[in-house]
Amino acid sequence: MVITVLKPIFAESASNLVNTISSYSGTVLFKKEHWVVDAKSLLGVLALALQPGQEVEVTSDEGEEVFEAILALGYFEKK
Repeated sequence: MVITVLKPIFAESASNLVNTISSYSGTVLFKKEHWVVDAKSLLGVLALALQPGQEVEVTSDEGEEVFEAILALGYFEKK
């Protein structure tokens, strides 16, 4: 699924995002340009330097539940 960033993802928002995703046992990856990071890694998420308007591809073997949880945080919208 491709999502668009609504709010900059800095320390507090990145921590909330990682904590939410970490509650799922499956693999969740964020892909931005040439970067592919584990969405459960705080340093990985911070390295993406996500800013409003940027697009990120999210892949997961967890199913739709994890996508809904990510969107529920209010930092992203589905493209």
